[in-house]
Amino acid sequence: MAMPMLGEKFPEMQVQTTHGAMSLPEDLKGKWTVLFSHPADFTPVCTTEFVSFQKHIEEFEALGCRLVGMSVDQVFSHIKWVEWIKEKLDVEITFPIIAGNDRIAEQLGMLHPAKGSNTVRAVFIIDPEGIVRTILYYPQEIGRNIPEIVRAVKALQKSDEGVATPANWPENELVGDHVIIPPATDEKTAKERLENYECYDWWFCHKAQ
Repeated sequence: MAMPMLGEKFPEMQVQTTHGAMSLPEDLKGKWTVLFSHPADFTPVCTTEFVSFQKHIEEFEALGCRLVGMSVDQVFSHIKWVEWIKEKLDVEITFPIIAGNDRIAEQLGMLHPAKGSNTVRAVFIIDPEGIVRTILYYPQEIGRNIPEIVRAVKALQKSDEGVATPANWPENELVGDHVIIPPATDEKTAKERLENYECYDWWFCHKAQ
């Protein structure tokens, strides 16, 4: 089973979507991207996820992040499903949906044989340079938490400032909305850490964003 690794470029592939042909990752460059797969169109859990992604799309767009969906269903199925969601649920899906196939699913590590023939629920967060920064996998029977994916994008963007984010950031039980300072690598810097930041110890220092 092949799959991209964190820190690697997203695999090159030509795909057909509900918005036309796309060349990945070339067409993704310049913005953050959340590319997520769903097991199948016209299924209850997937429908709730698509509605939730759409409901949160302004939060993603405020972060300079686009959404791209995918499953191994064909484009005509995606189009009909989007129409159904609009007609029955009054939600217009505005992001593209990739018509994948088994080769693409295998290339992205989305086919887990022990979980059946459908793709699992995968999430790839890709940075503006086309680099894979986060990968999440969920089984078919569990819907994703969309606010957590929004939070992950925010945290990745914050980490690019040379800091780390704690658990549950920005609502951590120890440091609140502070960010973590990378640990010192020599004695001089370790001492400076204690003088310049709030610290539990020299290896655990934090500061306001």
